[in-house]
Amino acid sequence: MLVILLEALAALVILLLIVWWTMFAGRKKGELPGQHDTPSADDRDTPPRDAHD
Repeated sequence: MLVILLEALAALVILLLIVWWTMFAGRKKGELPGQHDTPSADDRDTPPRDAHD
């Protein structure tokens, strides 16, 4: 039983490390200025979603 708990704890720690690495491994000074000022082509060409989805 103890081995199963230790294995689950190790898996949780690995998952948290992967999430932390991917969240904070971006640019050192954040996003570039003006990066999100204009909508991308995907945003402009996408039709509005139906309320029944």
